[in-house]
Amino acid sequence: MSTTKVAGAIGLLSLATFIVILDATIINVAIPHVAAALSASPSEATWVITSYAVAEALTVPLSGWLVERFGATRLLVGCLACFSFSSALCGSASSLRTLIIFRVLQGLSGGPLIPVSQTLIMKICPPKKLEMAMGLWMMTSIAAPIAGPLAGGVLADTLGWRWAFYLNVPIAAACALGAIYFFRDQLPKVPSHSRIDFQGLFFLCVWVSALQIMLGTGEDSDWFRSSINWWLLAITIIGLVVFVAWELTDRQAIVDLTIFRYGGFTVCTLVMFIAFGAFFAALILMPLWLQLAMGYTATQAGMIMAGQAVLGLVAAPLAAGLMRHVDPRGLMSFGLAILAASIFLRSGFATSITFSKIMVPQLLMGLGLPFFFVPIMALSLTVVPPSATAAASGIINFVRTIAGAIATAGVVAAWNADAKQVHAQLAMLAKGQTLLQEGKALAQPDLKMIAVLDQTAWGQAQTISANNISIVIGLLLAVCALAVWCIPKPADERLRRQF
Repeated sequence: MSTTKVAGAIGLLSLATFIVILDATIINVAIPHVAAALSASPSEATWVITSYAVAEALTVPLSGWLVERFGATRLLVGCLACFSFSSALCGSASSLRTLIIFRVLQGLSGGPLIPVSQTLIMKICPPKKLEMAMGLWMMTSIAAPIAGPLAGGVLADTLGWRWAFYLNVPIAAACALGAIYFFRDQLPKVPSHSRIDFQGLFFLCVWVSALQIMLGTGEDSDWFRSSINWWLLAITIIGLVVFVAWELTDRQAIVDLTIFRYGGFTVCTLVMFIAFGAFFAALILMPLWLQLAMGYTATQAGMIMAGQAVLGLVAAPLAAGLMRHVDPRGLMSFGLAILAASIFLRSGFATSITFSKIMVPQLLMGLGLPFFFVPIMALSLTVVPPSATAAASGIINFVRTIAGAIATAGVVAAWNADAKQVHAQLAMLAKGQTLLQEGKALAQPDLKMIAVLDQTAWGQAQTISANNISIVIGLLLAVCALAVWCIPKPADERLRRQF
């Protein structure tokens, strides 16, 4: 493959990865629009986010088997075609239920695209150019979740939220055609027909699906005051235990869990789960607070969220370059410390805060994110033997997507619950003081005045609750900044080969 063709292929793979990751966040700021259009509550509409993330997570562990059976090129083209088709279905959905179903299809087709893109880049790129190629790929991975809220906000306020899905249709279709052109020489003549671990896949689907349903319906059914959620929790735990037991004994396990015998990888996985979950929770909470408490439009909220990209795109190549010369654990600790500081700054927000002051934490988050994300992806692959890197890649991506799904449901539920408590206290206090001041304690209350007070109390309550949650998120990130030093330092030679 010529140099020009390799460059085009890498650009195509980066674009394919970009749109898959983009769709995990593009609809975030448009959730109020989706809820209003489909007659649902904002908490119910967050299923649109969760369902995509969990469906994507289900297919990530299957990527290795799918590549072996169909070949990387066939899998890439097929997934892109399905992604384009399911995106069109999402845009045309007439109810929240159908939109969630179509988002599941979109997530199932998008999940394998990330590991398949990595596989093909490693296969076609010359060793001397691999560093630059992977750097470009990682920059798209970092930029996509940041660009998503901005694109979603602009589309929601102009063309409509459905165009957040319609936008994927021509892009994914063009990528599928481009993949046929660039990788037609990579087609295997005789695809493998290796056995798939159907039992393991079944157990995986059971416990992940039960977890998703519990997270999605928990708030509306008052969580564990409902017997249904207790049953879902039991199915999740039992399904997870059976899944782990089966995968540890099956010779052709769909997920190689024996990789957790490497302590460094176990710590990497835990750090990824907690840190990425905390980061994604902050990513979900911010646009909701801006729109529901501050009255920002989806476009304005998206512009603020996109502020992370300003320093993020600059820091990404710097973080990749420093990996050769600086202990990656130090880079991770530095990045997580910056992320924690930016979240702690959010804990002091008030309803009177200005646009410029809101942007300061966003800029800091963009600076810290690459210093965490780039090293953790490299470390998770270098603390295991070379023969286990494929399994490590699948598991770390699985953990990342599951963490995002849990964080989405958890932060919305916590925010709503805390805001209700704070609102009740503020509303009672404000109403009592106002009535006493105007001498109306025994008279008929002014309903318009009460409505204004109630609206003001809600804004204050949502802000106070967001501040409280920010403190918790900041503490989790600070703990992770210390926990990374429990990861054994990888061999310098292996680390250089990754970058």
